[in-house]
Amino acid sequence: MSTDQLSVYDAIRLRRDVRAEFTGELVDDQTLWRILAAAHRAPSVGNSQPWDFVVIRSADTLRRFAEHVADKRDEFAAALPTDRAATFAPIKIEGIVESGTGVVVTHDDRRGGPQVLGRASVPETGVYSTVLAIQNLWLAATAEGIGVGWVSFYEPEVLSELVGLPAGIKPVAWLCVGPVREFQQVPDLERFGWRAGRSLDEAVHRETFGG
Repeated sequence: MSTDQLSVYDAIRLRRDVRAEFTGELVDDQTLWRILAAAHRAPSVGNSQPWDFVVIRSADTLRRFAEHVADKRDEFAAALPTDRAATFAPIKIEGIVESGTGVVVTHDDRRGGPQVLGRASVPETGVYSTVLAIQNLWLAATAEGIGVGWVSFYEPEVLSELVGLPAGIKPVAWLCVGPVREFQQVPDLERFGWRAGRSLDEAVHRETFGG
């Protein structure tokens, strides 16, 4: 099946958090723009669209962020019990340099003004909206045969300074985006024995949480 025939269900099934499968080629600008357009069409509370996308291709910036992430990985590994550290050791956590393109997704809680329709009782819906944009981006990329890896081993203040975020703009994700050789059939954390997924039966409840 070619990528232009993927259904949304196919894209959901094939989507992976990509680390080691990037080809090293850059995603072309037209494809990247389509993927970003899909992200920008995400639903948002009060139509506030609180996200922005910072596209990073500077080799120096990619290298500097990769070095920071490597330091945070080492800190995490050092804090693990011996058995978990051994399981974690072969797991690659990022493809920052290999992907050639980083997309920093940011969140502005002030977007939409002081009265955002639908956010008064649940203020977190603003961040939820930005995360929905990330999901749109991820699924659109998968449908295009483009891999995405979400990097979360970083200090937000360091990333903010690295990409020049103004005060009040928060980084939500650094996404590695690029062509891939393949999508793994099994998620990395399952393949390496870090954690298995739950079945749908375990996650569905009826009427009450214990139902």
